[in-house]
Amino acid sequence: MLLRFAKNRHPIIITISACAVVYIGLLISGGLQAEKLAIEHNTRTVPLTGQSNFRDIGGYKTSDGRVVKQGILYRSGELHKLSEEDIDNIEALGVKTVVNFLMPEEIEARGEDRLPEGVRYVSQTISGGIAGDLTKVAVEARQTGDFSQVPVELNPEIHRILIENGAQQYSALIREILEGKNMPLVFHCSHGVHRTGTATAILLSLAGVPWETVREDYLLSNSTRGEEIKKRLKQLRELAASNQGVPPAEIDTTNMEAFYVLDGSYIDASLNEINANYGSVEEYASQRLGLSNEEIVKFRKLLLE
Repeated sequence: MLLRFAKNRHPIIITISACAVVYIGLLISGGLQAEKLAIEHNTRTVPLTGQSNFRDIGGYKTSDGRVVKQGILYRSGELHKLSEEDIDNIEALGVKTVVNFLMPEEIEARGEDRLPEGVRYVSQTISGGIAGDLTKVAVEARQTGDFSQVPVELNPEIHRILIENGAQQYSALIREILEGKNMPLVFHCSHGVHRTGTATAILLSLAGVPWETVREDYLLSNSTRGEEIKKRLKQLRELAASNQGVPPAEIDTTNMEAFYVLDGSYIDASLNEINANYGSVEEYASQRLGLSNEEIVKFRKLLLE
């Protein structure tokens, strides 16, 4: 499936015959779920050489039959590796605002976002409290290859804790959206998974998208980042082996694989936390994010068609 970008326009699918080829191949190779994931990947993901997980969160149906508008909100991983062509493609989307959840030390280590001229940059660092501590643990693990302090159960815990410790930043994100004029808007963290995944779950849920769909969107990162994950796990295994002075085959990769390959239970932890403390996403938005009923109505009006 080929995508063409025009100035200030969204990606336009232009090769219909390619869809038929993909469809036939999927029928041969493996089931409706694989077909669904392939379609989601190709129609949502903006093909960038410097970031594999840049994608539109629009197009999803709500419980009352409306649809989240496409071309106004994008989730992503870090944007410091964008090529000049990537920057042109983002400019073609008409992006006006980028909200970055990364900590200063992450930006210093990786580099600042590369963006089209005139795009408004907003830092909403998620670094305080336990959420920040867990993020630092994960960052250190990625630098050393030692994931002993990142057990499998830490992954849902990150999402659970972000509901409280990232509330200020998520509230600020929603208020950026409520301005209307700030969209199209991109929000991102490092991989576009934990901090960004929690933000996306809140946005889609508040818009009225069923949780099953929210979970599917979360798990799409496994597809968009598939090659990157495979390469990264190999690098981490070799790094850990080098640091420990053992062959790569002797490295237990359970924790690192759990960190990079997402499971639906991870993001479910965020909903469980919301329901346990507030009863619903709407009450979370009202009580914790500080949104009025009028603002919630406006938010849905801006996002839905």
